[in-house]
Amino acid sequence: MNKVPFTKNGLDKIAAERDKLTAERPDVVNNLQKAREMGDLSENGYYKETKARLSWLDRRLRYLNRLIKEAEIVNSVQVELNDGAKTYQYQIVGNYESNPQENTISYQSPLGQAIAGKQAGDTIKVKTPRGIKEYKILKLSK
Repeated sequence: MNKVPFTKNGLDKIAAERDKLTAERPDVVNNLQKAREMGDLSENGYYKETKARLSWLDRRLRYLNRLIKEAEIVNSVQVELNDGAKTYQYQIVGNYESNPQENTISYQSPLGQAIAGKQAGDTIKVKTPRGIKEYKILKLSK
């Protein structure tokens, strides 16, 4: 079984989503039963919509439960980089938590991989769609 790396905070978010969807499921099942009682299912949009919602909920719950089962808590790394013109701050996290718009990047991203094993003061080179970009690591903390 492959372990899926998560920070404690990231795993808590996944567990909270699972708990929210689990709490929502009985209402969806109840709505589906009500829709069935309305009669002709072939032309019942409410039934089709509710059935699709239940299907999505069940798929999402299976997915979240698998992630939680295979989760491994890792420490996130805070990094501050400078490319000579601008300073960037990122938190390096697991794949399922990364969101560059929130300044979180995956340890498997090109930048995350370049930072692995380095320390403050090191210079790294990262291959980007626009070519090789060079950064100096200003701070690195765990």
